Amino acid sequence: MDQRSEALIIYILSREFPDYGILAEESAEQKGSASGRWIIDPLDGTTNYAHGYPFFCISVALEDKGKIVWGAVYDPLRDELFSAESGNGATVNGTPLTVSKTDSLGSGFISTGFPYDVRESAEDNLDHFSRLAKRARAIRRDGSAALDLCYVAMGRFDGFWEPKLHPWDTAAGSLIVIEAGGRVTDYSCNPFFLDSREILATNGLIHREMIDVLTKDRFIQ
Repeated sequence: MDQRSEALIIYILSREFPDYGILAEESAEQKGSASGRWIIDPLDGTTNYAHGYPFFCISVALEDKGKIVWGAVYDPLRDELFSAESGNGATVNGTPLTVSKTDSLGSGFISTGFPYDVRESAEDNLDHFSRLAKRARAIRRDGSAALDLCYVAMGRFDGFWEPKLHPWDTAAGSLIVIEAGGRVTDYSCNPFFLDSREILATNGLIHREMIDVLTKDRFIQ
């Protein structure tokens, strides 16, 4: 289903925008002559889908000259279409999105994920999980980074962090969070880029507290 979804998306986008490049999860990158490049996750939450767990989505973003300028994430089960355009805000099914107003990590409802090599790698996110579990109100691990980011944008979650993600996991969702008034960085409060190996997205109000925990309480400006 990953491959079938990707083939259909690439077919449509290539037909409508033949000069654009394409970076997709399941196939080799296609270079384009235009400055634009589509970034596609055809089924984010594949393991969930395969097990009948109802939390997965499709994510498509447009990058132009190295900057994400448009993104959309679609949850087919809830019929929720999240979208954003740089400088023009974010919406879900046409309704404007705004991040939550939770102003303390102790009241924060946050989410995360674990890398595919969690059994082999020492960088497994378990240390951060255990530390934040002691500080936040609650943590969820639902298995779709793109939807987690959208949930931060709409206030269902107050924050999200995860290591070792790929550009197709975060391209659309990171823009949606920013356009909804949230904040997206790496764990050290540096600007987030698509090739960053870690992402922290919050409503902005609990960002500093989460960074303090993720960096072992090191002071961050």
